[in-house]
Amino acid sequence: MNGTHLLVIDPQNDFCDQPPELHPTRNDGRRIAPSLAVTGAHQDMLRLAAWLGQNLTNLDAVTVTLDHHHRLDIAHPGFWRTRTGEAVAPFTQITAASLAAGDFVPAPGLDKARAQAYLEALEATGRFVHMVWPVHCQIGTWGQCVHAALQEALDAWEDRTGRRVDHVLKGENPWTEHYSAMQAEIPDPHDEATGLNRRLLARLARAERVLIAGEAGSHCVRATVEHLVENWPHAADRLVLVEDAISPVAGFEAVYQDFLTRMRERGLRIARLATLVA
Repeated sequence: MNGTHLLVIDPQNDFCDQPPELHPTRNDGRRIAPSLAVTGAHQDMLRLAAWLGQNLTNLDAVTVTLDHHHRLDIAHPGFWRTRTGEAVAPFTQITAASLAAGDFVPAPGLDKARAQAYLEALEATGRFVHMVWPVHCQIGTWGQCVHAALQEALDAWEDRTGRRVDHVLKGENPWTEHYSAMQAEIPDPHDEATGLNRRLLARLARAERVLIAGEAGSHCVRATVEHLVENWPHAADRLVLVEDAISPVAGFEAVYQDFLTRMRERGLRIARLATLVA
């Protein structure tokens, strides 16, 4: 069994509320801002990067998960239209009932029956109601890349230890949400990448302790940890949520606090970076 494994969930530019001076510029001089910035995430990543820099030789393994989406995705605005054919604004919730009633429709050429079946299956899990997010972590964009300070610390860890950071991509299937690094919310039976990630589960299960950080606590961190606890019998004994390196999406703070409460009840430890010595 290995020692300490750091699992960083989606530490990507699109989720980090970085100041404007850190935003890159387009050819026309306009800034590229994070599309789904989580309040507090920039400071989370700065703290995590500094901590990692102090613990380079004390971590046995590091895994980084990355949201990895096409622009045309069931969770992005371009997939949807209103009843009158207008664009659907980000942060719109679409229920199975509203789709069936015709309040929303998939864009021309997209399969309404498949979308209907997905929304019904998603709601049946009781975990999430479908949300249309801003286009985020689009494949190949700055927003998909790891926060620069954390990336520098990850590079230093690789250089010092001679080990590789393991990267886990999730979300390429445009027909299902993939909040969790362990599996999609509704796995596609024709796409193995949406099913339970047994390789990742086995890799984490080799560790004596798994420190979990990343964004966002209300969605991708929450979903990943819930799936870990569900599929790993000894997870509660080994998982540590790093609370000052995780933040929730604005408006979902109560969801995040409920998640923390439930995980405490399951026996997970919740700690701050300053108390953790790898």
